[in-house]
Amino acid sequence: MHKKLYIPGPVQIAPDVYAAMCAPMIGHRMPEYAQVHRRVTTGLKQLLHTSDPVFLSTSSAFGIMEGAVRNLVQKRCACFSHGAFSAKWHDVTLRCGLAADHFAADWGQPVTPQMVDQALATGKYDAMTLVHNETSTGVMSPLLEIAAVMKRYPEVSFIVDTVSSMTAVPLDLAALGTDVCLAGVQKAFGLPPGLAVCAVSRRALDKAKSTPNRGYYFDFEEFEQNDRKDNTPSTPAISLIFALDHQLQKMFSEGLEQRYARHQAMAAATRAWVMRHGFPLFAPEGCRSVTLTCARNDGRTDLERLQKLAGERGYAIDNGYGQIKNQTFRIAHMADFTVADMEELFTVLDQLLPQVR
Repeated sequence: MHKKLYIPGPVQIAPDVYAAMCAPMIGHRMPEYAQVHRRVTTGLKQLLHTSDPVFLSTSSAFGIMEGAVRNLVQKRCACFSHGAFSAKWHDVTLRCGLAADHFAADWGQPVTPQMVDQALATGKYDAMTLVHNETSTGVMSPLLEIAAVMKRYPEVSFIVDTVSSMTAVPLDLAALGTDVCLAGVQKAFGLPPGLAVCAVSRRALDKAKSTPNRGYYFDFEEFEQNDRKDNTPSTPAISLIFALDHQLQKMFSEGLEQRYARHQAMAAATRAWVMRHGFPLFAPEGCRSVTLTCARNDGRTDLERLQKLAGERGYAIDNGYGQIKNQTFRIAHMADFTVADMEELFTVLDQLLPQVR
């Protein structure tokens, strides 16, 4: 039985997206591919308010996360975390043989501008990593305020994961001044996994050229040289790029402001349902994710059984991640979902809650 996915990713895929993926195959060195590639990267630049190159990578977002530090860490990296996935970036950086320090906020709290300023003021670092929206905790750090701090440290490469926020909230990269802004398509883009996108600044591209041992598959210089020809260094996931082309057209047809408002409405409806049933929200007010809600267990609910019963009814929810498994649960609200989809889930959970308390 297929379960309707209310998990943080991969998300539920709309039938028209699958249909777009079934377009006849073309060769990635054919002019027909270049036309699609150019249309997709132009659309992504419009989405992200940037004139910087936007690259397509056939990988998970972690591929670009690793690639970004391999291209841009020449001295030492400051890795800021507020949950499992942002902490993992520090581990990835160390495994690449690079010098890095970990600055961790408590789970449930955001990375703050003060944390960033205090670390970078030491002068030790030439790069930093930040996850905008941490899916393990449902916390969204204040990217705009952190970007204001980063403007005081132009020598530090500003590397940001917007894996679970890109397309759901406005991202004006020209104003933010990011050096790398990356995402995977299996979350708010509403696509199957296997493709990542990243916008890379001119400053970062120039720096990467002088970075040794940056590898090949995620070498920014290779990406740029091929992007100039509307192509990729190696064979891309063409069917996923067909689907991304389709989704971008849908986004612009809906209207970006309307899309952002829809995500805010779904988030508000989910938070209201959670609190109505006595579950405290894990993230404090002002830094709650727009794409998923993480709630604390009320101390009397068997979340593992709730997840199982929901699955038997055809709905997938999540009973927490890592060190807060079964202490929390997560409900995603992103991509092509609407408030009506959320109300459909709430109706089912309303029926199940008395059986697990």
